[in-house]
Amino acid sequence: MSPRSHARQRVLDRAEVARRSGAPASAATQAEPRIAGWLVQAVAWTLALALVVLPLVGLLNGWFASERWPVRAITINARFERISAEQVQATVAPHASKGFFALRLDEIGTALAGLPWVERVEVRKRWPDTLEVTLHEHRAIARWGTDRLLSDHGVLFAAPGADALQGLPLRDGPDSRVPEVVQAWSDARRVLAGTPLVPVGVRLTARGSWRIRLADGADLVLGREHAMERLARFARALPSVLAGETRALARADLRYTNGFALTWREATNTNPEA
Repeated sequence: MSPRSHARQRVLDRAEVARRSGAPASAATQAEPRIAGWLVQAVAWTLALALVVLPLVGLLNGWFASERWPVRAITINARFERISAEQVQATVAPHASKGFFALRLDEIGTALAGLPWVERVEVRKRWPDTLEVTLHEHRAIARWGTDRLLSDHGVLFAAPGADALQGLPLRDGPDSRVPEVVQAWSDARRVLAGTPLVPVGVRLTARGSWRIRLADGADLVLGREHAMERLARFARALPSVLAGETRALARADLRYTNGFALTWREATNTNPEA
C-alpha cells in the first residue's frame, strides 16, 4: 500500500470511530435541516398571502367581478347653468364601468375638473352602489383680456365662447395683479358715479399704466401713479370740460399736473346737402 493510500485510510478510520462513539456533528451539518424548514415555511406563507391578496387587488382594480358590484346610480348635485348633466354623465361613465370597488375618485375628480366652467368638484362613494358628484361652476363677473373670464372668486379661467358673452365688463392686466385690477374697477365706478361717463372696462398695461374704457368707446389714460386721484380730479372738472362742447370725447390723458389732454371725435353732419 502506498503512503498516500495509507494516510487516507487513517482519516477514514478516525471519522468512523467518531461516528460510532457519538461525537457531535459540525454546526453546518446541524443547521441544514433547520434552514430547509424555514424555506418551506416561507414559501408556504408567500403562497397563502398571494391567495388572499391577489383576488383583493384584482377586485379593487376592476380586473374581474365588476359585474357583481356595479355602480347602479350616479347622483349629481349642481346648479346647471353652463354645464349639463349629460356632460357630467359622459365624463363619469367610463370610470364607473369598472365597478364600485375599482372606482378611482381622484381620477374622476380630475376628469370633471377639466370640463369648461368647473370651479371645483367633490366625488364620493356611497355603499353599496352609488357614486355622488358635487359640482360647482364658475360665475363669471368680467371678461379678462381677449379669451378668458374672471370669476367672482378672483379666478381666471378659459371657457368656449368667452369672447361672445354679452354684458360683462372688460378687465385686463398681468395675471399676478388680478386683485389690484379688481380694486381699480371698483374705485373707478365709485369715482365716476353721477357723471355722464360710464366705465365698462379697466386695463393695467404691462408697463404698469392704468386705462379706463367708457361705454361710448372713449379711453381715459391715468398713468402709473396716483391713478384714482387723477380720475377724481377729472370727474370734478368734467362739468366745465363739457360745457358748450357738442363733440363726443374720444380720449382723455389725465397724466398732466395742471390739466388734461383731450381728443374729441369730429361731429357728424346729420343734415347733408341734397
